[in-house]
Amino acid sequence: MKTPPTQLAAFVKEMRRKYRLTQVDLADKSGVGLNFVRNLEQGKPTLRLDKINQVLALFNAECGPVAITKTTLP
Repeated sequence: MKTPPTQLAAFVKEMRRKYRLTQVDLADKSGVGLNFVRNLEQGKPTLRLDKINQVLALFNAECGPVAITKTTLP
């Protein structure tokens, strides 16, 4: 069963294409494995944050904590 792409997956894929990089290029330039890049772009939910940030650093971005606004149900 394939995992649906996430916002992060879409961002990485969009940036990779914007800079005309193949998945192999992205893996080489960021220092992660090709399988990791594939999993990241497919939205795999269990990836290491440090490796995600290695990839995002190429695009001057990083993952970090974001406040969640909680709403109560009526």
